[in-house]
Amino acid sequence: MRLEKFTGKNMAKKFGSFLLLIMAVLLSGIAGMLCLGGINSYARDNLDDASGCVFIIPPDYVPSDESGVFKNKSYPMESSSISYSVYYNGKDKVMTNREAAEYKASGRADIVDESLNLTKEIYESNMIAAYNKEYSENVDFSVNSFDKITVDGYPGFKIVSEYKPSDTEKIHQTVYMIISKYRTFTISFQRADDDDCQEIFEKSAATIHIK
Repeated sequence: MRLEKFTGKNMAKKFGSFLLLIMAVLLSGIAGMLCLGGINSYARDNLDDASGCVFIIPPDYVPSDESGVFKNKSYPMESSSISYSVYYNGKDKVMTNREAAEYKASGRADIVDESLNLTKEIYESNMIAAYNKEYSENVDFSVNSFDKITVDGYPGFKIVSEYKPSDTEKIHQTVYMIISKYRTFTISFQRADDDDCQEIFEKSAATIHIK
């Protein structure tokens, strides 16, 4: 991923939450749970391959200790975060004759990649289970909007949701999932109710490109 800068106002809203950053880490790997893939399944013929995803990281966000997660440089006083992950479905892997024979002998069936068939109900159900488990409580996760999008000719989804753990403010989350032949790119923007960074998030999201 290429990191660049764009001119934007500095954000300064007080809200510290270690759990908010934990959720960014959890979400950075959620595509692998939502997109079913198998080493011997066939790639979708109607999609092009993509080598990567690029977008602009606002200057107020810096890499955290977790790969693909960018926290506000004033963390923990500023709790908003941006996360990025790539799910590789392995469908372009070419097996050796020995590997193919072992796979056939194992009796395992091919797995069909269903990422393009993701629905609001499937996404919401998986996220509820993941977040409630992480927090050990019902965080009232709900999807506000679930829209199909296209980025540089690649299909995907824009998903706006929210949840509220006890004793914290409501957390708002906007997720972009863009699907290519072998890779699904997931970018998440997450903020607390009083984090004044929605505009800067929208400017960053507008720079998302698939190459």
